[in-house]
Order: sequence, then structure tokens, then C-alpha cells
Amino acid sequence: MNTPNDSATAVSADRTPAASRTVGRRRRSFGQTAVLGVAMLLLATSLGACSSWFNKDDTPPDEPADRLYNEGLYLLNTKKDSTAAVKKFEEVDRQHPYSEWARKSLIMSAYSYYTAGSYEECVTASKRYIALHPGSPDAAYAQYLIGASYFDEIPDITRDQTRTNKALAALEEVSRKYPTSEYAISAKQKIEVVRDQLAGKEMQIGRYYLQKKDYTGAINRFKVVVTQYQTTRHVEEALERL
Repeated sequence: MNTPNDSATAVSADRTPAASRTVGRRRRSFGQTAVLGVAMLLLATSLGACSSWFNKDDTPPDEPADRLYNEGLYLLNTKKDSTAAVKKFEEVDRQHPYSEWARKSLIMSAYSYYTAGSYEECVTASKRYIALHPGSPDAAYAQYLIGASYFDEIPDITRDQTRTNKALAALEEVSRKYPTSEYAISAKQKIEVVRDQLAGKEMQIGRYYLQKKDYTGAINRFKVVVTQYQTTRHVEEALERL
């Protein structure tokens, strides 16, 4: 009868030290975890401060608008580097978007693109200038640059004349909206060249129809030359063929 009690007592005695050791390990583990957590928090705070410090230093301050603009002029006029000049002018617009320097830089960007032969970019910049500054004196020049860009890309008479028609529309806009501007005369001169090109295209198609014995088609093309392009050098031939 004493054996079970002794055994129970023995078992109970054996378990008490094990439980104590477990609690001790848990306390030490908790303490280590707490210390590690504090260390990680301090490290994160330190890294955050360093990151903020580096970010501040990595962001360069804005350059004065007039300095950027004049650097662009120097690159364009003296160095003849239109591509580098565009970057300076566009930087003015980026850093000082609502300044008078930004307005000047936008029209100079358009001109720089034109001198570089980047006609699509010139047209885009010029249209943006007109949209933002329609009442500016330089709006006439922006419109002229659009026409000049299309004009310089007029293709051979045997090819599609879409750009030729765009050149005509843009240049006529200069004459219509800005008739007293200094660009109106040059626009009119280019218009005559463009109209002659379009008349030549009509004559080419008319001759093709004649070769195919499509006389109605040919006559219609020659009539277009006579009625719409009376001042071109192709009128005489068109009248003879009619």
C-alpha cells in the first residue's frame, strides 16, 4: 500500500525540477527576444534616418531658370548642339513650369528640334506652345514652325502627299491668323511651292489615267489643276490636255 504513494511522491518530486527548468528557459528566451527586438527597432530607426539623410543629399537643388535658358542658347548658337540645347530648355520647363522662362524655353525647344531635323518633335512642341500661349507674339512663329516642319518633309511627287497637304494647311494658318507677322511672307512663298507640288501630283495621276484610256478620270484630274491650282506652272499643260 505504501508503494503507490511512494511512487506517486517520487514521480511528483521528479516533475518539479523539470517544470522549474522550463520556466527558467522561457524567461531567458523572453529576455533574449526582448533585447533582440529593441536592437532591431534601433537599427530600423537608424537606417530610416540614414535613408532620409541620403535622399535629401541625392536630390539636387533646382538651377536658376535664367542660367539653364542661357546655357541652352549657348549650346544652340555657339556649340551648334541642338540636342543638348533641347535638354536645357526642357529642364527649364520641368524645374520652373510656370515661369516666363518656361514659356521662352518651350518655343526654343521647338526651334531646336527643327534645326536638328526632328520634325515630329518640333510639331509637338509647337502645338503645345500654341495651346498654352495662344496670345503670345511667338505663337505666329510656333505655327510657322509647324508648317516649315511639314514643308521640309514633302516627299517625291510619285509618293503620297499627306505631308504636303499638312504643310499647306499649317502655312495657310499662318497667313490667315497672323497676316502681319514677319513670318507671313515666308509662309506665302512656301504655299506657292506646296500648291505647285500638289498640282504636279494631280497631273501625274491624270497622265496615268490617259495611258489607261480612262479619259473621264484624266479629265477630272486636269480640271482640278485648272480650278484649284490656277497660279501653278501646270495649268498650261492641263488646259492643253483638256
